[in-house]
Amino acid sequence: MEAPIKLLLVDDHGPLRQALREGLEATGAVQVVGEAATGREAVARALELDMDVILMDVQLRDPALGRKAMSGVAAAVAIRRERPRMPVVFYSIQDDDEYYREFRASGILTHYAYVRKSNYLLPSMLVPLLRDAVSGRSFVDPEIEDRVQEVRSLDEQSPRALLEPNELRVAELLAQGMTNEQIAARLNLHDKRAVSRTNGRIYAAWGLSESAVDEKVARARATLIYTLNRMIIWDEQGVAYVQNRKGEWVPFYNEEHEAGKTAS
Repeated sequence: MEAPIKLLLVDDHGPLRQALREGLEATGAVQVVGEAATGREAVARALELDMDVILMDVQLRDPALGRKAMSGVAAAVAIRRERPRMPVVFYSIQDDDEYYREFRASGILTHYAYVRKSNYLLPSMLVPLLRDAVSGRSFVDPEIEDRVQEVRSLDEQSPRALLEPNELRVAELLAQGMTNEQIAARLNLHDKRAVSRTNGRIYAAWGLSESAVDEKVARARATLIYTLNRMIIWDEQGVAYVQNRKGEWVPFYNEEHEAGKTAS
């Protein structure tokens, strides 16, 4: 008989964490040796416990840190600095681009799984994933893999990626509503006309030179593109279009409107 898998359980939802613990230990294949509710706690516990693997939610709320809370992915990266390739199974309900983006950028290559909670409801379904992670194998839920690839595609098409660093900084300040004079002062430029010239490069890179009727319109459209980090084109009537997941150009307002209806 195989020895139980020694597990650190990390989830910010207390009742769910308790149910998971009871369910996993009831399989007879898992021994929960520790628990954590935040990313900070997970890192601390991982450095003091004798364990084989971590089962960790991706979104970990931390009342003390608020929006600066460490995610499960960030916690795993921090843990692996001290305990290289510590096996981790990410078990998440979140579908936020930023988590997929963070996971892709983390560089985690082996000894992991990343799955949706909705697809692995039973504790017994998690045991093979835990064993595989301990053995060095990796698995990504196909639904999550699709979303990771989607985010990668979006990033590769990012309008920000078309700008040089100085242009990106000007675009950021422009999107904050600063005038050319204020941008020049913030960047310690001797000539405010340098900002105007940089604006021209930004408009050209984003196709606004041909479509915007004047500087004010170009600034407004550049602000929208920068803020959304998504390419937008406008027709002669001023209707904005974006690409959907199929790569088709569709009216931006309709897409947002439909998304809002779906969410409600």
